[in-house]
Amino acid sequence: MYAPGPFSAMTSFAADVPTMLAMVIASSLLLSAALTVVVGGRQHDGLALWALVLLLNAVAHALLALRGLVPDVLSIVVANTLLSCVFAGLIQAVLQFQGRPARWALVLAPAVPILFLVMVFLDDFQARLIAVSVVLGVQAYWALWAVLARRRVTVGRGQWLLMAGLGLEALVLLVRASLAASLPTTQIGLLQGDTLQTLTFMTTFCVVLLTSIGLVTMARERADEANRILATVDALTGAANRRALINALDRDVARATRARTPIALLMVDVDHFKGVNDQHGHLVGDRVLYSVVQALKERVRSQDLVGRYGGEEFLVLLPGTDLEGAHHLACKLREVMESLRIPIDGATIGVTVSIGVFGGQLDPGDSSDMLIDAADYALYEAKKNGRNRVELAAQLRRHPTLVDAGGKAEAHPASLQ
Repeated sequence: MYAPGPFSAMTSFAADVPTMLAMVIASSLLLSAALTVVVGGRQHDGLALWALVLLLNAVAHALLALRGLVPDVLSIVVANTLLSCVFAGLIQAVLQFQGRPARWALVLAPAVPILFLVMVFLDDFQARLIAVSVVLGVQAYWALWAVLARRRVTVGRGQWLLMAGLGLEALVLLVRASLAASLPTTQIGLLQGDTLQTLTFMTTFCVVLLTSIGLVTMARERADEANRILATVDALTGAANRRALINALDRDVARATRARTPIALLMVDVDHFKGVNDQHGHLVGDRVLYSVVQALKERVRSQDLVGRYGGEEFLVLLPGTDLEGAHHLACKLREVMESLRIPIDGATIGVTVSIGVFGGQLDPGDSSDMLIDAADYALYEAKKNGRNRVELAAQLRRHPTLVDAGGKAEAHPASLQ
């Protein structure tokens, strides 16, 4: 992506420069056309912009390939300025993918010194080569830094392909500038190759492929993640949806049965939620549900799972937790909800919850449905006994023992199977 500089002292590994230029031009044009077809004009992921940048890269290298056939102002000045714009476009494509604001004035700024330096050193090949390589190398590192800065929040491995390409490009450019400053040079013509030119254009070809594949992979991985979220997360509250919740419960029940470790399940119901909807409207009701979920999430462990079971009912899955631990957490959650104040139109409203709890070790044959039934029946008892309270189910068997929050046990004849 830059003007080549031949070194007569390095001739042990040289390829035909026009052929390499043709490879760079052809790959840039083909990838640009393919991306244009695939992205269909979508702008948010940076791919449409990168397709345009690839086209610009092909034009720049075509001007380089025409050295001696077109005026130097085109094959040297315009070509190298366009190459700086290519790096600027790449940086902007990365920022666009990350959802960061456009910074065209900033990212295009290096094109100004490139234009100035190339014109000043138009007849000094060595100085021009050093200046162009340094500026483009800095731009490559800038693009690399833009990717690195968001690597922890970028989904997938495509970003590592992009970083590999940018790191390779920056390294070769700055090594090229260093060698140009330290070795004697002979301007033998753009289209006559030496080792450094060969490595330079091979790197350019590889970088075009790596960056393009990296950006496409990043876009695909982000789309896959978005689909995964749609399939597993409740859109209103941000909790796990019913399908994801049941899958996790089945998995943890099997693990707890196999490892003989305890497991607990809380069923949380917002008290008098219909009255909230009737009095304040469904938008306020939605805000209440969202606030309840956020409060639940803030007070459970990373290995626990909060899911929306249906309507205003939520399940909190607690692997590795016995009945005592689940009871303690449920009481804390009830207190938190009782003190929760949800702002609406300059005022606040409060809510309370009823919680049914099951916790303990499982036996072979116990199922996730049995856990749900136990927690659900305990919830029924909490609502029957006045709401805004916690009730415990200590067993899963046909005549389970129900224990109220104060520790009093009673035999209940209902089947929880």
